[in-house]
Amino acid sequence: MGIVSNLRRAAAATGLAAAVAMVSTAALAAGDGKHPEKLDWQFEGLFGTVDVHSAQRGLQVYLEVCSGCHSLKQVAYRNLHALGFTEPEIKAIAANFDVIDGPDSEGEMFERAAIPSDKFVSPFPNEEAAAAANNGANPPDLSLQVKAHPGGANYIHALLTGYADAPEGVEVPEGSNYNAFFRGGFIAMPPPLFEDGVEYSDGTAATVEQMATDVVNFMQWTAEPEMEQRKKTGFKVVIFLIILSALLYAGKRKLWANIDH
Repeated sequence: MGIVSNLRRAAAATGLAAAVAMVSTAALAAGDGKHPEKLDWQFEGLFGTVDVHSAQRGLQVYLEVCSGCHSLKQVAYRNLHALGFTEPEIKAIAANFDVIDGPDSEGEMFERAAIPSDKFVSPFPNEEAAAAANNGANPPDLSLQVKAHPGGANYIHALLTGYADAPEGVEVPEGSNYNAFFRGGFIAMPPPLFEDGVEYSDGTAATVEQMATDVVNFMQWTAEPEMEQRKKTGFKVVIFLIILSALLYAGKRKLWANIDH
């Protein structure tokens, strides 16, 4: 996949800041943000499933745009197998990042290339370094953001696509950007997504709307990788309970059929 060939360039893209600054950036004015529109997501509903192709593209958006500032601490590279990546592809993706390991036989820590069993490598060694590089704000980990925010996927998508010029008469504070979906309307992070900001390996047009949709699908998967299995198990349990209830009812009727009430 074309993702691997773009990772070296992506790792240096810290100037793009974060793909999803919807959480940790403090609001610069009081008030609630605009309510996001409800979108149709393939993962919603009892039989919802992960849009694998979109999530694969979302991984590319994360690696090339978001990973310069945002971590993904709850996900290991080997978990990408669930999104259809092969073992060689996963190894190649992981190998583009370095981790500190050890101690070695001499008691020293050392640096090595990441392997599939490692968690996604964070862009900063610690929270203090992250805050120092982002004007005092520690960019949030993106692993669980879809589940953590009340607006979920709809909010994240709306925020990513909601940057616009401020309405007439509204003065945007210096160092801020106008986004009606963010609480207060002013957000410190500049727009992270631009037309053709990534080059999708499958030829999909990299519009802002498309990239936002793809990275949200990826983040939905990172937040709930067991979703499909959970839904399948839940469906089986419901069917079992229905059959069991029917058998119990039939048994009751047969048991009491010849008894004079």
